[in-house]
Amino acid sequence: MWKTTEGSTGRLLQLCAGYFVSYTLTGVAVKYFLGSPDKGFPGMNGVEYLVWNTLGSSAVVLFWVLLRRWYRIDSVRPMQWGPLRFPGEVLYIVPSGICTAVVIPTTTLMYTLPISVLVAMVIMRGSIIVVSRVVDEVQIRQGILRKRVYREENIAVVFALLAVGVTLLWTPAMLERTAGLLERLGLRAHALAPTGSAPGKGNFEFLSSPGARWILASYIVAYALRIYVMNFYKNTRPKGAPLNNAAYLGIEQISAGVTLVLVSVLLFHSPELFGWHVAQIEAFRHTLRQPHAQWAFAIVVGVPYGVLAFFSLFIFMFKGRTATFAGLVNRLTSLVAGTTSTLVFHYAFSGPLPSPEDWLSLVFILIAVGFLTVAERRRMADLIASQELQLKPT
Repeated sequence: MWKTTEGSTGRLLQLCAGYFVSYTLTGVAVKYFLGSPDKGFPGMNGVEYLVWNTLGSSAVVLFWVLLRRWYRIDSVRPMQWGPLRFPGEVLYIVPSGICTAVVIPTTTLMYTLPISVLVAMVIMRGSIIVVSRVVDEVQIRQGILRKRVYREENIAVVFALLAVGVTLLWTPAMLERTAGLLERLGLRAHALAPTGSAPGKGNFEFLSSPGARWILASYIVAYALRIYVMNFYKNTRPKGAPLNNAAYLGIEQISAGVTLVLVSVLLFHSPELFGWHVAQIEAFRHTLRQPHAQWAFAIVVGVPYGVLAFFSLFIFMFKGRTATFAGLVNRLTSLVAGTTSTLVFHYAFSGPLPSPEDWLSLVFILIAVGFLTVAERRRMADLIASQELQLKPT
């Protein structure tokens, strides 16, 4: 066994490895279930797959949390409300769980908008990278975060945004300009010539829809609040108090599960109760009333997605790191896993190979990882130096 200590680089790499494997399996499953029936795949639509897959993943998380009793937290702020005594941390962990319950369906709804899946993923990943950096800046100004964001982390943010933005920029017009520039420099650029397809065309047209703007705003705001709360919990624990991320995850996921069940019941009956007739709600109702032939298989395949939730949160809340660093590690790992899942699906099911923009994105990811590696070495060196200073006799 590869033994590591809490907060060490080795532990971080273990979490990244688990997240990478879980995300890769999840990515392959998505491509398989949404594949065309003409090619032997189930042919589920986005809502069908995500409903059953989310049910399976949530059940796995809640089963493990309740089995291991991860809802028990060593409170540093116990509170008394009449005869009831409870950990004060639940006052903000439960809202974090409610935010998680908002993120899950809005992620689903993002895939139902008039927008490509790749562009939806770009917007979601890019927004989290920016949000993580903003959270650090806010908590530094509040005096909650007493660590500095290294220059290398800021540079990594730039390259990470370039990595996720490649899909938006990979348009015929942009390719034509780039090819022309390379030709003027004496370089051959025939591979960049437009092919007639327009993968980036209309990427932002969905913003003209009020419903789409609300979905996107809800996703970003909910995730921003969740990242803020996670880092508030991490950065306000007294020195020597256990961080206990498992208990945080347990309470958060229980509150998220309860919220999802209540909201799902409400939405299912919303046409009768409130007269709501929205395409996404009707698709949700149809999915439950007339399940796809492979709905049970989709639930089982939700296991990797459920496991992914553990690694994701533990990376976001990794001890001794800024939100910027942890958010980048989380998102960059998912980007690499996304490309890997495309390769796995190609060799296992004869799917398409990663596109040129995928490979260009991977180059930017590797550059960002390089800067994060430098930042990690600096932080570990600073940590060792501070520990030696504390042990030095006065």
